[in-house]
Amino acid sequence: MLGKTYLTKQASLLVKFAKTTSDSELSAKLMSKAADLKAQADPMPDRDQGPQAPDVSPDRQPGT
Repeated sequence: MLGKTYLTKQASLLVKFAKTTSDSELSAKLMSKAADLKAQADPMPDRDQGPQAPDVSPDRQPGT
């Protein structure tokens, strides 16, 4: 399943592309798809809960 961060970034990119095109039909389709992605992302938790490698610790510095 895709995470909220990913969906939000994709929606943002679609909006950016929609604003740069001079084709109004394409722009409308891009904005519609961005709205769909945003609607999927909204009910998700703010932080993606992906798996973290067991040997990764935020307290450890590389090489220690």
